[in-house]
Amino acid sequence: MSTSSKLLEPYKLGPTTLPNRLVMAPLTRNRAVAGMVPSPLAVEYYGQRASAGLLITEASQISQQGQGYQDTPGIYSKEQVAGWRKVTERVHGRGGRIFIQIWHVGRISHTTLQPNGGAPVGPSAIRAKGKTFVGGTFSDISEPRALALEEIPGIVDDFRRATVNAIEAGFDGVEIHGANGYLLDQFAKDGANKRTDAYGGSIENRARLMLEVTKAVASEAGPERTGIRISPVTPSNDISDSDPQPLFEHIVDHLNALKLIYIHVIEGATGGPRDVAPFDYRSLRKRFNGAYIANNGYDFALANKVLAANEADLIAFGKLFIANPDLVERLKRGAPLNAPDKATFYGGDAKGYTDYPTLSEALATQ
Repeated sequence: MSTSSKLLEPYKLGPTTLPNRLVMAPLTRNRAVAGMVPSPLAVEYYGQRASAGLLITEASQISQQGQGYQDTPGIYSKEQVAGWRKVTERVHGRGGRIFIQIWHVGRISHTTLQPNGGAPVGPSAIRAKGKTFVGGTFSDISEPRALALEEIPGIVDDFRRATVNAIEAGFDGVEIHGANGYLLDQFAKDGANKRTDAYGGSIENRARLMLEVTKAVASEAGPERTGIRISPVTPSNDISDSDPQPLFEHIVDHLNALKLIYIHVIEGATGGPRDVAPFDYRSLRKRFNGAYIANNGYDFALANKVLAANEADLIAFGKLFIANPDLVERLKRGAPLNAPDKATFYGGDAKGYTDYPTLSEALATQ
């Protein structure tokens, strides 16, 4: 790989100049400690990867109700904020830039994780087909209940408070998780949303919660420090929509009006085929004045092709960053890559988390 790669060029993302166009995608690793606090290992893990143009953390719940899997970190308690501050200090100390991804999983949860063992919440009382990771194993997702209309402002406020906490923890910005069949995506898509009130039915109504949350987050972080992740056609977590193109064109038009710094778009099925369903991503790119982060199944050849064609500004990599803390350096030198160990993706200790060798370490042992 030559050093003339567009991936290695700097990019100005609002107030922040990124040294390259590689983004570390948000990656759930299920290694938070008691109280859903980021562990000391997380400090090392993110610090090791600080050479990425931008780091986006694993999704972090805005409330206990927002949690869907065991050992995922939160951003709603003082202890969690303190834990994340150690992460941001390490990353900044190594010259990096880091956004936190905040989420509410909605119906993709289990009663054992919910306050007082209650039912998870969603737009409608429709159980998702699928499993969640609790008690060290994969269990069926619990039956949800529909959020009452009067509860919805509280959800928006939880996102707002999480944003205030994120800024206090030293993050450079916030990414809203509006993708992969979690709460905001559930409200937007008609496969999960059968409401008949102001949050259901029309595209405008179904998009309402995502846009209200985005407005609240941007009002705290500033639009120049607010991004959002969307996944127009992914089937992840049993989510579907009968006509995603006009839905997401409406959403992106409104995100653009809010002057968000980026949209982070999962093209195709999350972690699966890019051509799972027809969708015109270029339409979203044209409608949005901020940065377009492309995600899903990118290798360096496809990344450079898409950047050269001006179809994206930044490219998010997931598994490659899990296995290669110094991915940028390896790319610059055309060096071989470590292969990711899937058995250690979710849960566990340092193995498969902070023990992947850097290029210099690998060469030293040869």
